[in-house]
Amino acid sequence: MNLIRKNIYNPAVIGIATLLLGGLLFAVLWILVPPPPRAIELATGFPEGLYQAFGKKLQHQLSGEGVSLTLKTTGGSKDNVALLEDPNSGVDFAIVQGGVADIAKHSNLVSIAGIFYEPIWVWYRESAFKKESGRFTLLSQLKGKRVSIGSEGSGTLALTSELMRVSGLSIDDFYAEKLRPDEALTKFSNGELDVVFLVSAAEAPLLKKFYQIPDIRLMDFEQADAYLHQLPYLSKVRVPRGVLSIAQDIPRRDIEVLAATATLVGRDNVSPALVTLLLGETYDILKSYAYLQRPGDFPSGVGLDFPVHSDAEIYLKDGPSFLHRHLPFWTAVWIGRFAKIVIPLLVILIPLFTYIPAIKNLFLRLKLSRVYEELKVIDKNALKPELKQQNYRDLEDIERRVGQIQVSMLDAKELYDLKGHVGDVRNRLNLNP
Repeated sequence: MNLIRKNIYNPAVIGIATLLLGGLLFAVLWILVPPPPRAIELATGFPEGLYQAFGKKLQHQLSGEGVSLTLKTTGGSKDNVALLEDPNSGVDFAIVQGGVADIAKHSNLVSIAGIFYEPIWVWYRESAFKKESGRFTLLSQLKGKRVSIGSEGSGTLALTSELMRVSGLSIDDFYAEKLRPDEALTKFSNGELDVVFLVSAAEAPLLKKFYQIPDIRLMDFEQADAYLHQLPYLSKVRVPRGVLSIAQDIPRRDIEVLAATATLVGRDNVSPALVTLLLGETYDILKSYAYLQRPGDFPSGVGLDFPVHSDAEIYLKDGPSFLHRHLPFWTAVWIGRFAKIVIPLLVILIPLFTYIPAIKNLFLRLKLSRVYEELKVIDKNALKPELKQQNYRDLEDIERRVGQIQVSMLDAKELYDLKGHVGDVRNRLNLNP
């Protein structure tokens, strides 16, 4: 305590104490504001699917920014959601097909952005619909047919099941097989299936393999608007004649299909800087996705199952921040992180600095008041001859201590007033022999 009292008015001590306090607060906030991870994992889908192809492009883009992306192939969207919900899975992000997950059960998941349309391609064999002149336009025509509806855990199975439900069909109305896309392709080529449901973007490599199968067509959803009323997470997409393959003339006429939106999904505690990085790289990748979407349609924050991450929403509306527009990613991250720490520090320290002069003045006044209390005792005993020597000794001690008091220029008047009063008391002692 004596050491504190002795140095409380020392500017150097005050400066060092302030720096130590600021350094301590900075260290605490530095720990509380961690940098984004340099290694992340993305759950995609089947090895030959577009989710995997998109993941590989994103992996290449992120490597240039010093972020390592590991891809995890899965059975599809349902598996991806389950991996995101499992804290021990190691998966940080996943591509999830719209309409697959019950969002009420996954309150901790957020959308980073919708990245592309995934139409519901319904391939059918003309010969299986001879009674309808080779045309398949209503799902009620599936009765009695051999149909691939997607594999377990896939978004195709989940969405096909919903379509059957709103169409009033049950799995007993036709011969359903739960096949992976490559398995369905093989059976379809061998004539063992009449219809194949496949949910995939038009750019998916696997989709091109269907073009080679003779005597097949794509279903035109004539009741598309009715399905949108029942399943609002879907969109209606027009597919112009020949847009999938001019050489094979697929489709052979303009058709309308229903489409889900493939969404990049993460947990709600994802680093904002990582959101910015993912969206920036996604913009570049999606420039080549032009079959069914116009430039600027994706990435999108509209019509997604999971709520959009707040930083993603800002990015999609206003673009990247000033730092991320003009600086390399990690430079912007560290400057932004530093700013997030300094601003709270200023909020804490600036009010503190405004109180320092008042607190300092209070301590000075308390210190001087103790001296005045001692002077009052000496002044009171000045007329007592038996206490004369004691009074002089006490007064000399006061003069010595007052001479050692250091004050700022603004407080000099207080000190010199005290010195004047000490002199007055000495004069009074001298006038009373």
